[in-house]
Order: sequence, then structure tokens, then C-alpha cells
Amino acid sequence: MPLEDGRFRDRTQAGRDLAGRLASLELDRPVVYALPCGGVPVAAECAKALDAPLDLVLVRKLGAPGQPELGIGALADAGGEEVAVINRRVADLTGASEAYIELVQQSEREELARRGRVYFQGRARTDPAGREAVLVDDGLATGSTALAAVRALKARGAARVVLAVPVAPPDTLDKLEAEADSVVCLLAPPSFSSVGQWYRDFHQLEDGEVVRLLDEAARRTGAANG
Repeated sequence: MPLEDGRFRDRTQAGRDLAGRLASLELDRPVVYALPCGGVPVAAECAKALDAPLDLVLVRKLGAPGQPELGIGALADAGGEEVAVINRRVADLTGASEAYIELVQQSEREELARRGRVYFQGRARTDPAGREAVLVDDGLATGSTALAAVRALKARGAARVVLAVPVAPPDTLDKLEAEADSVVCLLAPPSFSSVGQWYRDFHQLEDGEVVRLLDEAARRTGAANG
């Protein structure tokens, strides 16, 4: 559980704590899906504890005009099933026209394709159809990326989608509980400014670290790779 100051030591510790909570759900043949990059170390610990395959849902925030850090929505790809979620209120407030939304979607679609080439080269993917999918991130803020990912997994035919995160604000959890079949969250602080404030170590993950964790999970489950 969190340290004395209320924070997690790092994503690995958060993943082990989250895995303990997930174990109590007695999931049947689960597949663990991470939201890269930050969700991968958390999901790797969950997959290990559940003896489940580790895969990814590629997702990108759609930034507002002139404010790329402010999300007007998100684009997710769960193995060929693309889902876009647009927050119309934020889009209207920031002046995001339909032409701009299409432009930013195409830009992020290209980044999703690049990440797919880096992360999945020769790697066997796991089909969520008919299985219980556990979607893991290192935390939620607005929840737009997680929402797109949940919908993408459902579009791929997942029998059940469990969203699991170490930390998220209560209002975001309320929104996601209406979409996911189950939501597991360790901390729901009413005072919330960012996911990173709840970690002592919240370094930005590089592609190489993501690939290493995927390789380790593939060796553990005997998945084909290369």
C-alpha cells in the first residue's frame, strides 16, 4: 500500500498493490492490457500475479488547439479496432473545429502506428474476444484515454472489461464506472491535481523500457516473439 506520505514508491510497487486487489476478483482466463507508456510497469506486475498474458491498448490524447496538454478527447487502438472519444464541451470551449479534430486524429494515428511497429514487431497479440480484459494504467486524471481504451476492448468483443488503476479522482471514477464492467482503484483522493503527485518516482518511460517489460512477459507466458 502507499507509503507514509500517502504516495506510491514507484509504478512497480503500485502494480504489486493493485495485483493483490485484483486477485480477489477470481478472474477467469484474464488478459492484462496496459495503457502505454506509464501503465506498462503497473500492468506487468498485475499480469505476473494473475499469470496472465500482457498486451497493450495503444492510446493517444487529442490535444486542444494551441494547448496540446489539454485533451479534447482520445484515440485508442486495441489490435485494429480504433475508437475515438471526443469531449464536445472542451472541444467547443477551445475552438476545436471538425477540421482540426480530424487533423489531430490523423497526427496521433500516425504516432499509434509508430508505437505499434516498435512495440509489436514479431510479437504475438492476444485476442480479448470472449475473455476477461483487465485494463491497467498508472492513474487517471480526466479519464478520456481510459474511456477510449475501454470502448476499444469492448468493440473487440471482450466478455468483461475491468479497469484497474492505483489512483484517480472520485469524479473520474464515477464516469468510468458507467463504462467499464468493474473498476478497481486503490486511492481516490478528493484533492487531485495530477497522477504524478501520488508517486515518489514518476519518471517518463522510454520505448526501450516498454519493450523490455513486454519481452519479459512474453517469456513468462511462452508467447511467440520474433
